[in-house]
Amino acid sequence: MASSTDRTIALKEFDDTKTGVKGLVDSGMTSLPAIFHHPRAHLSMPAATSHLSIPTVDLSVPRPIAVDLIRSASRDWGVFQVINHGIPLSTIQNTTSAIRSFHELSAAERSQFYTRSRDPGFSYNSNLDLFLSAAATWKDTLRVSFSPIRPDVDQIPEVCRAALVTWDECQKEVAREVMQMMCEGLGVDPKRLEAMTCLEGRTTVAHYYPPCPEPDRALGTVDHTDAGLLAFLIQDQIGGLQVKSETDECWVDVKPIPGALVVFVDNFQQ
Repeated sequence: MASSTDRTIALKEFDDTKTGVKGLVDSGMTSLPAIFHHPRAHLSMPAATSHLSIPTVDLSVPRPIAVDLIRSASRDWGVFQVINHGIPLSTIQNTTSAIRSFHELSAAERSQFYTRSRDPGFSYNSNLDLFLSAAATWKDTLRVSFSPIRPDVDQIPEVCRAALVTWDECQKEVAREVMQMMCEGLGVDPKRLEAMTCLEGRTTVAHYYPPCPEPDRALGTVDHTDAGLLAFLIQDQIGGLQVKSETDECWVDVKPIPGALVVFVDNFQQ
């Protein structure tokens, strides 16, 4: 078994490449480095309960109905999918395509943006908690902090700049609408949450999961709870996303719906 010193050296060597796990794949690596080995007890995806599914809220239905659906979904699940939210499918597809294009730039191009700085703006790295976690996860991540401090958009790589700026503008409007409906469901002023600056602090986080040489020994993402009042997730059509039902104490598959946004709600109470 490798010592903690050996592991620290291996982590630093990986980080110093500035090309993430995509760089390992491009190098032709056929075995998984030890820094990515997760305890086998945590590797199998939890068996999902087939008779349960998270709610889907159609924002095109009469507003009182949508408000009631969001209230019950937030209270009972803390997560739901929204459809007919006003963001064109083409915008969602352009966003995911642009993100993929960045992650598939050449190593030389990507490495120019690699950083562990927490400063506002654009950043790209592999595993934000690389030197703190028990095992690294098999993903690379780009982040753009759009608010409260507006970034210099020229710092965002050109290959994904326009798409990410457009995405932020679109998701902000959907977030405003959802928050207003949440307020209405709670019986308070529809603009209460926005007045509390809950539309501020917007950050776009985009993960990239390249093919893994030993997927049975690695994880792309560990189970976690998202921070913030709302988190919007674009899910591709591959699937794999699961959420835990606290009521039934089981895991539930979130089946992909083309064009839908998965909405996670933090601490919604009635």
